[in-house]
Formats: sequence, structure tokens, C-alpha cells
Amino acid sequence: MNSIWIDGVERVTFAPLTKSKKTHVLIVGGGITGILCAYMLKRRGVDCILVEADKICHGITKNTTAKITLQHGLIYDKLIKQFGQEKAELYVAAQLEACREYDRLAKDIPCDYEKKDSYVYSIDGLSKLEKETSALRELGVAAELSCTDSLPFNTAGAVLVRDQAQFHPLKFLHGLAKDLPIYENTKVLELMPRKAITEHGSIDCEKIIIATHFPILNKHGGYFLKLYQHRSYVLALKGAQDVDGMYVDKSETGLSFRNYQDLLLLGGGSHRTGKNGGSFNELEDFARKYYPKAKIVNRWATQDCMTLDGVPYIGQYAKQTQDLFVATGFNKWGMSSAMVSAMILADLIQGKDNPFSSVFSPSRSMLRPQLAVNSLESLMGILTPTTPRCPHLGCALKYNKQEHSWDCPCHGSRFTESGELIDNPATDDKKI
Repeated sequence: MNSIWIDGVERVTFAPLTKSKKTHVLIVGGGITGILCAYMLKRRGVDCILVEADKICHGITKNTTAKITLQHGLIYDKLIKQFGQEKAELYVAAQLEACREYDRLAKDIPCDYEKKDSYVYSIDGLSKLEKETSALRELGVAAELSCTDSLPFNTAGAVLVRDQAQFHPLKFLHGLAKDLPIYENTKVLELMPRKAITEHGSIDCEKIIIATHFPILNKHGGYFLKLYQHRSYVLALKGAQDVDGMYVDKSETGLSFRNYQDLLLLGGGSHRTGKNGGSFNELEDFARKYYPKAKIVNRWATQDCMTLDGVPYIGQYAKQTQDLFVATGFNKWGMSSAMVSAMILADLIQGKDNPFSSVFSPSRSMLRPQLAVNSLESLMGILTPTTPRCPHLGCALKYNKQEHSWDCPCHGSRFTESGELIDNPATDDKKI
């Protein structure tokens, strides 16, 4: 099934590129990040073109649960310990500004935008919640410890941040995109300095933004080691209760909840792409136990790029690529992170300092424990003597029985049973 965001949305369409073009900034990727970057640049009077290999919002963006919040799990206590108070303050300031920008834009775009309180809950104790609440307060956020009476099971409590938001992401993005310089069904076949080759012409440019979820260039940046992908699942339930807020478990493999109209969106079943996990079975079991009268009306899955340290990579693609930029690794928090990306990259493109850029720099240290895990997974995938193999870097693909797909445990590329590409970083179909 498709996500609920696809049904009934008034979609804008764009013609493919049919001849060579010239622009100041080329944006590759027509998801939320690419569209927001194009919008920001156009608003500032910067000449740009966005190209999308398929249709805009047709990839990961359509599968979000669309929560707009500065709460990204229990991250702020960790940020203070890893990066210090100053950088943690900049991180939260960036999220606050992103939330305010959504608030401003949503006033002019009918997108079911609603203010909602945000909760990060725990089922196994208050200690981490208390530390996170204290960290948020140190950073100037009015966080509080709260109960979770709207959930159908007992928790130890939650960290509550009020006045966050949720919306219909595709209504918002199609409303924003209608006047932007976009070419759909325009696949980039080759990228070189200041030039892109497509099927029907080249694009000469001064600067390039890679907004393709997982970066597609392996030559620079080491993203095949700095990122892995995490898969998660959503059920849309009719006849379940209204939880009146946005809830997420502090655990990476826990459950999330939010309502949209008369539906409850239940998320979870998470696992590293290409590995075993709870998948839809976990959510179905939960729904049968806690919402026995509810009906499953939609189900879908998504995946997220996860970084080594829990902070996105936004900025110069690599130290040696001055005119090439990237936004990736949103760690399951793509709504606010996409807006932060657009704000930072619009400044960097124009040669302006951005107060948040140092926090998100892709060139920061890779020396994190997750690097060893990613390296081992890549090595195992390459050395596993089975077929089929991923065309990205040659890792052995694993068959996903739940979704009838071939998935790469190294970097998260996915293919249909017949070999058609579903998710990158691979850029071509695979003969199965």
C-alpha cells in the first residue's frame, strides 16, 4: 500500500529536460530537501534548477510521518557531552528557526498544519528523561517531565515540549513547488565539476547541491562509511484513539504515534536495512492487542540515513569540493533537518557565513564507534560469496520477505524482485 499522503493530493507536474541548460545552482533530488533548497534560493533571487529522476516527492519524502519538532529523541544531553554547550545551543537554535519557518510558510499553503505537543517517552525508567529535560532547559527550551495518559500502555514518563507541529507533507511541498524551476523524469547520468549530463542534455552550473537522500557520489566524502540506513514501518489505523500529540519512544526500535484526521499513525518495527527486525508484524501484533476494534487502512515503510554521531551532514560535500554541497543523514528527523539544510546551504551558496554550519559540517571527525560497525558491515557484505550483488559497491543483497525486495545491508539500496531500483545510493537497476 501507499502512504496516506499520496491519496487525494493536488499534485503539480513538471516536464522533463529536453535541451541543455545553464544555471548558477543545480539541485539534484526532488524530495523535501531539494524543494526547500530551490525555494530558498529562488526567494533570494539566485538562479537555480532542480532535476528529479522520477517525480517530485516520490521517494522517501512521501513516506514520512511528518512531525515538525526540535525534539529528536533524547539527543540534547548527548550533544552537550559530545560537542559542548555552545554547539548544542546552535543545534537547538537551528531547529527552532526551522520550526518557525514552517509556521510562516504554512500560513499561505493549505496543508493541514496543526500545533501539537511533542513527547519522547520511556518504558524503562526516568533517569535518561530527567537528564534530557535538564539539558533542554540549559539550552533555553521549556521542556518538562510528563505522564503519557493518551497512550494505551504504561510508561515511566516522557519529556514534553509544547507547541510543535504536524502537517500533510505533500500538500505543503506541492504548494511550495508550483512556481519553482523543476524538471521531472530527468535522471543525472554523470556529474562532473560544474556540469551534469542527463539523458536529454547537459546542465552547466557554478554550484551543485546533492539532495538525493543518500549521497550518490562515492569519490568524495566517504559517505559509504559515514552513513547507514534504518528501515521502519507505519500502519494507519481507523477506529483507534486520538492520542492528541506526537509521541516517540526514546529507543531507536520503539514505537511512534500521531493522528491525522480520523486515523492513528502507528510507527515502529525498525531495523537496519538488510537485517531482520520487527517490521509490519510487530505493529500488527501491537494493534491487535491495544486497538482490537481498529482497522488497518494503509501501511507503508520508509528508511532513514543515520550518521555516526546523530547529527546530519549539511554543507560542503568534502573539503576539496568547494562548489559541491550535500544534505543527508537526518536520523529520522527529516522535516526540521530539511529546512535547516535549506537555510544553511542557501547561505553557503551565496558565500555568506551561517551560524549553524559548523555544527553540521560533513567534514567533522569520523572517529565514532558507529564507524567500526559500518566498516564491518561493508566488509562482510563484500566478502559474502552470494548473488545477487548491489551495483553500488558490490555488497551481497539480502531478500526481504516482508516487502518482497532485495536489500543491501551495507548502504541501504533496495530493488524489486525483478531488479528495479527502489532506494539509493545505487543509481541503476540490478539484473536479478
